[in-house]
Amino acid sequence: MKQEKAVVVFSGGQDSTTCLLWALTQYEEVYTVTFDYGQRHIEEIKCAEEIAKELNVPFKVLDMQLINQLSPNALTRSDIAVTEGADGELPSTFVPGRNHLFLSFAAVYAQSIGARHIITGVCESDFSGYPDCRDVFVKALNVSINLAMDSSLEFHTPLMWLDKAETWKLADELGALDFVREKTLTCYEGVRGDGCGECPSCVLRSRGLTTYLAEKQGSETK
Repeated sequence: MKQEKAVVVFSGGQDSTTCLLWALTQYEEVYTVTFDYGQRHIEEIKCAEEIAKELNVPFKVLDMQLINQLSPNALTRSDIAVTEGADGELPSTFVPGRNHLFLSFAAVYAQSIGARHIITGVCESDFSGYPDCRDVFVKALNVSINLAMDSSLEFHTPLMWLDKAETWKLADELGALDFVREKTLTCYEGVRGDGCGECPSCVLRSRGLTTYLAEKQGSETK
């Protein structure tokens, strides 16, 4: 794979940045694609662009404003509160069809530049219950897209079975723990780095970091 091209679905958050850093160790040429879907914070796109520039990888933004028109939710409307799902309901931050569309358009972009690999940071083992983060969905879509485009694209999900502590560990193994912690934007309130510390995304991120650092310190003192 070292001699092949790859496209990273990139938001500038902890997960996609870790995936980008991972991809840079696996492929000769790595590209990023970001989506403007009228998200709550335009800062997300700015953050992604700055990280791509710092890592010296091509950066492309695709206009997906149609998602904003079709799907009112906490990530596309500032007047909708960020809440976790209760009684089996999905969180208010779930954007129906988002990953389906993102991966489909990333596939079209990848084929246009001669890339065969598409990397996304979705995760099933430590997530908010989003159905489009599941392994079965990604694999099914991969098959469907290859049939639709008569292609041999491969979707890769390096974080699929990692919890947040293990994702931090991967970033550390890639020599980028501080980079990911300081440069990325995961917060639903649009605060970079460690974020607001209160939204569900920040709580998950912080809990994972605390767990990993404690485990790392414990192993070092043995």
